[in-house]
Amino acid sequence: MPMTAVEGCLMRGKILLLAVVILAGLRAWGQIDEEQARILDLENAWSRSVQTKDTAGLDMLLAPELVYIGIEGKLMTKAEYLASVQSPAEHPARVTSESMKVHVFGAAAIVDGVYRETGVKKGKPYTLRARFIDMWVRRRDSWVCVASDGTVMGP
Repeated sequence: MPMTAVEGCLMRGKILLLAVVILAGLRAWGQIDEEQARILDLENAWSRSVQTKDTAGLDMLLAPELVYIGIEGKLMTKAEYLASVQSPAEHPARVTSESMKVHVFGAAAIVDGVYRETGVKKGKPYTLRARFIDMWVRRRDSWVCVASDGTVMGP
């Protein structure tokens, strides 16, 4: 039985609507991947900044209201964390983050991963391995970290 003109228009409209929904879903999926890559780049920049004691670089990555919980459990403000990075007693030789996973929730994201650091502290070599979780929020066109927590892992 042939379709009427009205039925044909309705069918084309349904197909067009389905195509729009599918394309919108694919587009959103691509944006999440792009956002994940941006946040991973920021995490890697954080590691480089700690290694080189670049507090100006860190300042751009961290929100003014940062809540930072160090691996020893100490709660720090952004200013306290930046001061700890500048400590003359600690000389990081290599700082890396690995096994990172980014979970994006609109204008917020959580990153979990493993942090590794080697260097010299108070004249003695040290190796650190910790699991971390960072909370990022998007402000305008950039991301800033608002919270970070780390837990020491075995070697």
